[in-house]
Amino acid sequence: MKTIDELLAEGVSGKRVFVRADLNVPLSGDVITDDGRIRAVQPTIARLAEAGARVVVASHLGRPKGAPDPAFSLAPAAKRLGELLGTEVAFAADTVGASAQETVAKLSDGQVAVLENLRFNPGETAKDDAERGAFADQLAELADVYVGDGFGAVHRKHASVYDLPARLPHAAGSLIAAEVGVLKKLTADVKRPYVVVLGGAKVSDKLAVIDELLGKADRLLIGGGMAYTFLHAKGYEVGISLLQKDQVETVKEYMARAEANGVELVLPVDVLASTEFPDLKGKAPAEYTTVDADKIPADKEGLDIGPKTRELYASKIADAETVFWNGPVGVFEHPDYAGGTRAIAQALVDSSAFTVVGGGDSAAAVRTLGFDENAFGHISTGGGASLEYLEGKTLPGLAALEV
Repeated sequence: MKTIDELLAEGVSGKRVFVRADLNVPLSGDVITDDGRIRAVQPTIARLAEAGARVVVASHLGRPKGAPDPAFSLAPAAKRLGELLGTEVAFAADTVGASAQETVAKLSDGQVAVLENLRFNPGETAKDDAERGAFADQLAELADVYVGDGFGAVHRKHASVYDLPARLPHAAGSLIAAEVGVLKKLTADVKRPYVVVLGGAKVSDKLAVIDELLGKADRLLIGGGMAYTFLHAKGYEVGISLLQKDQVETVKEYMARAEANGVELVLPVDVLASTEFPDLKGKAPAEYTTVDADKIPADKEGLDIGPKTRELYASKIADAETVFWNGPVGVFEHPDYAGGTRAIAQALVDSSAFTVVGGGDSAAAVRTLGFDENAFGHISTGGGASLEYLEGKTLPGLAALEV
């Protein structure tokens, strides 16, 4: 795919450059609680502006239902982008309407504007090719060149990700180029031992990537809510822990395949268990007990990996040459259940391996827990996109940039 370096060499001064970014940041009211995705795309936007482009930034945020919803406005993200760039960023109150057209028309060379949430228009996510294409046509009228740099959205066949690049000269931004380069290190010529740490709530969200990794990874360390389906599959009592009974037989098959393939599949040996889920808003102290993973009381749920498991997992990471981590291993949002996720992050920091934190909640956890992002090999901005790449799927947004 064409790079932004090639695009800049051709010259972009005076051109309207549409940057499909991923500004899908977590909000508490109108306050951004983690600006990592904005900071990740800022270098691409800055380079284009410095080269004299009239930069039109677009993104989605959350899951509005194809209509304007103030709770999902990109206004806070536009404000934060301006702070990071050190310049005023114009904000259009719609996607392709009068405000967008006027805002873009007023841009001078080197200036930046952000359009309102693309998902406020039903054409962005439409399943119908014609409806999606019609919205892409409207977006194309706002630009001369397209730069794809929203890695967190490249696994979506959406108008601004898939259809718009076909309508304009296009290139990949710095972030997408970096993300793809990292993922290639996890799929081709991988340095071993290759350790994968998978967490998160549901095992069903990770089945496809587990299926693929059973033929590629040397060790799989399982944590988070998904671990209890594995523990149940081993015949253990998991109490009221998260459990997907419909996935138990699949998990049993995966455990058998792991053994047959010589892949070490490591499960928690102890957990922090409680009779109730913690208060994540007030963060009142939680009451819990530490129990062996095969002795979870029937009236309790596991909410974090225990101290023995933290030591075990750290030891399994210590000699790795490559580590990929996707998904927290406990309810890290509460301080009493953040210890497991902190231990995984610290093990990656202490490791000499090439370490990749796979986006989403894992990236947020790293920042929330106070780790230096530079201590990791790479922190991805796209959890779902990263997983689908590792599954071997064709990602629509990348395919569109390669044409």
